[in-house]
Amino acid sequence: MFSLDYKSRLPIYEQLYQSITKMSALGGLDANAQLPSVRSLALELGVNPNTVQKAYRLLERDGIIYSVPGKGSFIASDVSALSQQRTMAVEKLDEAIRGAGDCGITKPEMLERIETYFNGRKPVK
Repeated sequence: MFSLDYKSRLPIYEQLYQSITKMSALGGLDANAQLPSVRSLALELGVNPNTVQKAYRLLERDGIIYSVPGKGSFIASDVSALSQQRTMAVEKLDEAIRGAGDCGITKPEMLERIETYFNGRKPVK
């Protein structure tokens, strides 16, 4: 159901958080759909149950899922996960632009990299 990159520098719980957020935002997980239990997902992914629990806790904190005691965790229906994901992406983009500007990267250089990305080419380092 969820794929993880065990070689990534991004922690497993963060990858799981992003995967569930993205799937719910794009309609891969319907509103009120039940997520696998912490134990079963941990077993399926080959990770510690605490890792899955941390991802679920962050998802619940951000309103992407909700828990029903004794029943499990479900995708929230009253929150637009896509909207939340877009907001977080814009914040990260703003931070990256500030950081690049602080390092002396000019606006034309930034725009060139953006154009390169959207044209499907790999940026030259």
